[in-house]
Amino acid sequence: MPQDITPTDRLTWEALDTLARRADHVTITRRVIALSEPERSAFAAELEAGIRKTRGEAWWGQQGSDPAAGYALAVIGSMPSAARAATLLARRDMRDGWGRIPADKFRSIVEARDIPWLADLGVRLAEKLPAKEVWTRDWEFVSPMLAATPELAPRTEGFVRGWLDHVHQSTGRLRGLADAFRDSPFLDHLLPAVFEIDGLGSALTGGHWDDGQWSTTPRFSVALAMLVADGRLDRATVLAATVDRLVRGDRPALLRPFAMLHDALAPTVDEQAGFTHDYARLLAGAPSAIAGLAQRALRAVDDAGRLELETLIEASAATLLRGEKGLVKTQLSWLEAVSRRSPERAGELMETVAVAFGHPTLDVQERALNLIARQVARLDAGAVARLADAAGALGGDLPARAAGLFGVAAPETAGPGVAELAPPAPAAAMPPPIASGAELATEIVALLHEGGAVAWERVLAALVALPAAGVPVAESLLPLLDRHHYELTDHGWHGELLRNALLGDVMRVILGRDRSSASSDNVRNAWVFGSGPRQSLRGGPASVLELRIRELAERVSAEPAAELMATPTRVTGVLDAAVLLERLVRAEAAGWEPWPLDFEQALLRVPREVDPEVAAAATGLTSAAGRRFAVWLKEGGLPDPVSTRWPQTGKDGRYAYGGTPPLKRRVVAQLDESRPVEHLLGGLLVNLTRSNVPSYYPWDFSAPIDITAAVLPQHREVVAAWVLPVIAAHADMDGKGDGPMLPALAECSGPVGPALTLALAYGLGARHEPDRLAAVDAFLILAAGGEPIGAGVGAELADLCADGMVKLTRVVAALTDVHRGGGSRALWELLTAALPGLLPAGPRGLPDLLELATQVAGEVGAHDDIPGLAEVAGRAGGSRLLKEARRLRTVLTG
Repeated sequence: MPQDITPTDRLTWEALDTLARRADHVTITRRVIALSEPERSAFAAELEAGIRKTRGEAWWGQQGSDPAAGYALAVIGSMPSAARAATLLARRDMRDGWGRIPADKFRSIVEARDIPWLADLGVRLAEKLPAKEVWTRDWEFVSPMLAATPELAPRTEGFVRGWLDHVHQSTGRLRGLADAFRDSPFLDHLLPAVFEIDGLGSALTGGHWDDGQWSTTPRFSVALAMLVADGRLDRATVLAATVDRLVRGDRPALLRPFAMLHDALAPTVDEQAGFTHDYARLLAGAPSAIAGLAQRALRAVDDAGRLELETLIEASAATLLRGEKGLVKTQLSWLEAVSRRSPERAGELMETVAVAFGHPTLDVQERALNLIARQVARLDAGAVARLADAAGALGGDLPARAAGLFGVAAPETAGPGVAELAPPAPAAAMPPPIASGAELATEIVALLHEGGAVAWERVLAALVALPAAGVPVAESLLPLLDRHHYELTDHGWHGELLRNALLGDVMRVILGRDRSSASSDNVRNAWVFGSGPRQSLRGGPASVLELRIRELAERVSAEPAAELMATPTRVTGVLDAAVLLERLVRAEAAGWEPWPLDFEQALLRVPREVDPEVAAAATGLTSAAGRRFAVWLKEGGLPDPVSTRWPQTGKDGRYAYGGTPPLKRRVVAQLDESRPVEHLLGGLLVNLTRSNVPSYYPWDFSAPIDITAAVLPQHREVVAAWVLPVIAAHADMDGKGDGPMLPALAECSGPVGPALTLALAYGLGARHEPDRLAAVDAFLILAAGGEPIGAGVGAELADLCADGMVKLTRVVAALTDVHRGGGSRALWELLTAALPGLLPAGPRGLPDLLELATQVAGEVGAHDDIPGLAEVAGRAGGSRLLKEARRLRTVLTG
């Protein structure tokens, strides 16, 4: 035994645990190095047992720091093989401590033991690195084990991503990055994987400091080009890998570093000629920036006389239908240049140009037709005939021009051939009730991960109905409270955290662990703001679910009920009146009264129109709730409030929440009850006062839209007024939404007023495509249901887009999708309402809107007189705005 080690220093699990929690790594290192082989073997078994029995809260439960780093040093100092060491080090709790293992102590142990299986251990641990979230310190713990044998390093996404992060973080300058790659022992082995693993471009796109300035330009491309120029990397290999990476595709942002590498390498014409078929594929189908790169490369090869015409024609046929007009116009100009150079192939080339007759924009169609007009004299009769047939795809005023050009009869003006939108399908029925404690536990776990309205309603119904029916639930709920202690107790101030914590309160009450003392009236009043008759519910419709969960916690044991009244019969939140009648009949027979908030929610979900037999049967109910239900049906439910358009301005310089600079203006909606409401929750929801300053309060919408909409499925205008600031922020503050918000509102019922009209207008101008597509879906749903929404949305778009508060260019893209989706009739109503206000203002995107209007007018057979159109069309000049105005006027007056 070494002289500095006494018998009392013998290493045991208990001693190690104490030292590890004190982070006394010096003593741990000294003691494991001093172990004899028999002691090492005995301690290894004790260590394995100790680590395996330490789990869950016990890992952090004792005073001190995370013991993982200390345990890891002991693992390295005692385990006899890579397999046994890796099994322990790869445990979840141990992996959290990799980055905190002191490197010098680790090296001391490895050198003292002269471990022969270090590389094997490195491979095993490297394979455990996560693919996406790789901590640099974790990679730096594993990689030294493989530095001497880099060819053994696994080419997994996690290890390669960790290598890239490590190299990038080691320097802030381009030359320094090139040197860091050059000095890395892993360069030759791992670099090919950078080009082969999809998604790794995200490790090459982060921002960085470069000579004291923050830059978002990827440094990877320039650094690799330096290594190629220095001869450290083979140019042909890197270029081939780059082109192959681009051809295999990925998200555009993740391909950017590789496109930049291609440009940094500046391939010669000889090199480009070797990739013509790859470039042709990229031109036809790659993201816009990559397609432009391919177009330039192919053009260079063609200018050198080394591009086969068949390759150009084949690539052009697909390219001419792409949505990027600049790319298409460049391709058309290229085809025209080739036709002049090769007049003997002009017919074939012009037939390729005619593919652009099918392009979705009239601007491109017209350009293609004008190009052919310049070449038609040199074409044979067969080619002209084929071009005349292709001209059938032209739109607007172009078919008549094409007929004159090709010497054929002008097409007859077709009557409206617009397909009618199919009526919306009825909402799906609710899934069957939860039938057992085990199923309830499963649904609660799912709810904690992603809680939608349907899931919440089923769980709440089961928490009441199962105990009332004598179904045991304690054995299923008790483990959940322990396993999900944090989610079920951490009371956030709103939203998902609060709902989950309130659910935990309900479970504890059912299990006899806790009791709620707040009354329903006190709970509701705490969530009220405003004064007098204009009191409102803080958080809007979304908070009703939270109030109901609180009520359940308060009453589930004190005033047991056999079932909840408000559980809907449709996934949208609708509750069939006949079903509610049956529930009330059962309650009367059993002698119990429904809970107040639960019953109020149930009433809000009943359809406006019900079967007369149900209404008649309700008059026979004798309980207080039953009599109220009968009156509710007789009066038609909650009265529709007065919804008023409410302009807000930022002229006083106050900033909108999260807005820089402050919004100039926004338009929202206010709600006022149309008559006194004998319904506490309803009265708090049909009154809503907005300030004079635009703002975005997160608590305006703190729940998924299905939860919010399911509170008032018969009053979509009310829900729209509450969530309108959030929807507006998607457009005027470039916020990102959750997509389904507007379709969920459209699927509700009730009149459409200024709130929902404004919501659609803002949604159509949202920055992010998923939010615009959601607005398109909502517009089509409402149009299919016969709602006259076009004129109202058009008027709002004219107001919002005229001064640029909503970008018209985004709106045009969304309206084009409405046209393609079959909503052309409603869209024409929108356009005729929007154009009179937009023509004098001339916002960016107006020519595109006029072009779309021409296409829609031709399809619906419109001949409306749009105020201001003749004036714009009659101006002198050749701008695109004037051209599109004239084109629309020609179609409307033709």
